[in-house]
Amino acid sequence: MTRVAITQPDVTLVLDWDGIIRDASVSSSIAKEGLEGWVGRHWTETVGDTASEQVRRLVEDARDRGISAFLQVTQRFPSGLELPIEYTTVRLGSRDGIIAVGKSLLAVQELQSRLVAAQQAREQDYWKLREIEMRSRLLFDASSEAVLVISAADLRIIEANPVAIRELGFAPGWDFGQEVALRDRAAFQELLARAREHGRTPGVLLHLGATDRPWLLRVSLMARETGPVFLIQLAPGANEPGRGLPRAVPPRTDELLEALPDAFVVADADGRVRRANRAFLELVQCATEGAVLGEPLGRWLATPGQDASVLIRTLREHGEVRLFTTTITGILGSEAMVEISASASSKGGPLAMGFLVRDVTRRAAPRPAVDDALHGALAEVLSEMGRLPLPVLVRNTAAVVERACIEQALQEANGNRTAAADALGLSRQSLYAKLERYGLHESREAEEELAG
Repeated sequence: MTRVAITQPDVTLVLDWDGIIRDASVSSSIAKEGLEGWVGRHWTETVGDTASEQVRRLVEDARDRGISAFLQVTQRFPSGLELPIEYTTVRLGSRDGIIAVGKSLLAVQELQSRLVAAQQAREQDYWKLREIEMRSRLLFDASSEAVLVISAADLRIIEANPVAIRELGFAPGWDFGQEVALRDRAAFQELLARAREHGRTPGVLLHLGATDRPWLLRVSLMARETGPVFLIQLAPGANEPGRGLPRAVPPRTDELLEALPDAFVVADADGRVRRANRAFLELVQCATEGAVLGEPLGRWLATPGQDASVLIRTLREHGEVRLFTTTITGILGSEAMVEISASASSKGGPLAMGFLVRDVTRRAAPRPAVDDALHGALAEVLSEMGRLPLPVLVRNTAAVVERACIEQALQEANGNRTAAADALGLSRQSLYAKLERYGLHESREAEEELAG
């Protein structure tokens, strides 16, 4: 046999057609003293000022439609207690009256208050955590030691502080395991295993980078939402006896490269920047070296057929590239025509590539006046195609080009025929003969007379 649980409403009001209370009852959880004072009063007189409108709507809905929607009302009891009550009203018969049934929302209100308090506490904890993170970030960036955060899963660098970028040339995204010297990789794996087991390790001397420089590494295991990471602190180690200066780092090399008037950049096997001098930063319109470290060369070399992928592929196949002409586009939109000479080496470690980039924009600047005149003259010659035999067309074309070269040489020499003859590789007599042939002798004299 199924039992049906019947619960008593918290408040039950019997109203007449106009909303006057004729009877009232409450549940045992609410004090009953003084309810007789409600009888004969309009329902709106027993609620808060802001709830009067809701009460009128409840009464009108019951009269018009027979039943009303649920509305929340602040009910004032004779004892002075005020409770949030959710009411609905039902019409009795045609005009026999109205009954209002209410449920206390005190428990819901308390739950909401607790929820708001919990949200506020969580927000305070969040801002405390943000403050701790900010302090940690400031300490991370201001540390005088090189500090790296690498993924425990694939050993790729997640974060690198300014000292690590400056001293080691490491940037986020690089595989730190490949930077460890081959002879030290077994010791490095043992170091990581100890960090996984004990949480941190003492300092161990390892050799890093293409320079094979010794560094003292201390490793700590840290937990993050994205997965565990290793915090690596690095301090320069003493050079090994008999080694002298680190291999492949001659004295003051960095200073010399930094002062080069041409751009110089070093990239890894994937074509990502590892080192860049000031001239390269100016060429790509970046303020600091940190803004380009770890970025692919293709970010600035994107000319079809002359992009970074073609350059790097050629460099890998042949080991060197000479006078590779392309266009570099800065991050602010400037373009410069450049010539690149490069070499690649994998001795002593991973493949590294060095690029010397020379800005040849001025040298390659177009000469619109000369080009337009030459194109017009060539177009006139080619218009005779079909009416003249090919040998004649070739002679006429050669004459047009020769005349244009002589005019340009005279213009660049400011009319000095001796200098123009030297630039063209002609003797003065040959130049005079060609000036006579093309009628340039008279035009030049006329220009000089007008100028005088």
